Amino acid sequence: MITFWTSWCPDSQRDLIQKNQLFQTMNKGELGFVTINAVGREGNEQDGINYVEQNQFQFPVLLDEGTKIYDLFQCKGVPTTIILDEKFELVETFDDRATFIEIMNGLSKVL
Repeated sequence: MITFWTSWCPDSQRDLIQKNQLFQTMNKGELGFVTINAVGREGNEQDGINYVEQNQFQFPVLLDEGTKIYDLFQCKGVPTTIILDEKFELVETFDDRATFIEIMNGLSKVL
């Protein structure tokens, strides 16, 4: 599971809290989980880093090179959650309107 986010977006903020709770309780051997800060949509690179530190998020965070990976996955907004199967093939994409329950239902297709 990959989640693209920005620190300034209220939807990303809510989503990251839920994703942090999931990360703390999930079986890390069953699910690869990473978040990617869409640096090209931030004020600057440090904004996302500061946000993660302030909220003490435990999940892995990568920094996009501008919006390189964000664009590769054809994201239209943040947060965007991507579900991949064990072969790293795209199973489902969830945009900012998706509920956490919808994302978990999508995740159940690969677990």
